[in-house]
Amino acid sequence: MTLADLRIDVLILVCAVSAGIHGALVPEHFDEGTGAGLGFVAATVLLAVLAVALTRAPAQLTLLATASVLAGLIASYALVITTGFPVLHPDVEAVDGLALFTKAIEVLGLVLAAVPLAQPKGIYA
Repeated sequence: MTLADLRIDVLILVCAVSAGIHGALVPEHFDEGTGAGLGFVAATVLLAVLAVALTRAPAQLTLLATASVLAGLIASYALVITTGFPVLHPDVEAVDGLALFTKAIEVLGLVLAAVPLAQPKGIYA
C-alpha cells in the first residue's frame, strides 16, 4: 500500500463517517425545519456518493468535488453557529461535541483531498 492509497482510504472513511453522522441527524433536523432536514439529506447523499466515487476512481475531479463538499460543510457549520444559515437554518445553533468531532474529521478530509490538488500533477492522477 502506497501513501497515496492510504490517503484515499482515509478520505473514503472521512466521507463515510460524515455521511453516517449527517444521516443519523436527519430526523432531528427535520424537527427543526424542512430546510435544515433537506440540507442534512443533501449532505448525506453527497458524502455517500463521494465515498463510492473515491473507491472507484480517485481522480483529480473526484478529489476536487470532495474538497468542495467538505469545505462547504465546514463553512455551513461556521455560519450556523455564528449567524445562522439563511433559508435552511436561520437560527443560530449552539456548538456541541458531535458537531466539533464531525468538523474535525471533515477538516482532515479537506486536507487529504486538497494537498494532491495543489501539486503540479497530483498524486492520484
